[in-house]
Amino acid sequence: MAYIQVLPEFGLVADPMVGLVTSAGESLSPVLEKVAILEATSGDLINMLSGTGNLLASFPNRDKGLAIGGAITSYWYGLAVGLFIAGIIAFKMMTGGQ
Repeated sequence: MAYIQVLPEFGLVADPMVGLVTSAGESLSPVLEKVAILEATSGDLINMLSGTGNLLASFPNRDKGLAIGGAITSYWYGLAVGLFIAGIIAFKMMTGGQ
């Protein structure tokens, strides 16, 4: 039976009759290591979106860093937009409202 080489560097072949990708007598540990790295990275992205959890490339005990940073940034942007709108209203009141 003939096999189709999928990833020759990892020894992966496809069986066209069954439709499975299997190893051709070699270990799948390099592939599993890369999958583990991808799983850790995807978990890190989810933690980044939720603002909780410790990120992979951060120092210890910085679990709430993204949430606190986002709150401070939102506060300053809100203050800037609020002062801008208040300035427009004050300018309209000083010029007679027309």
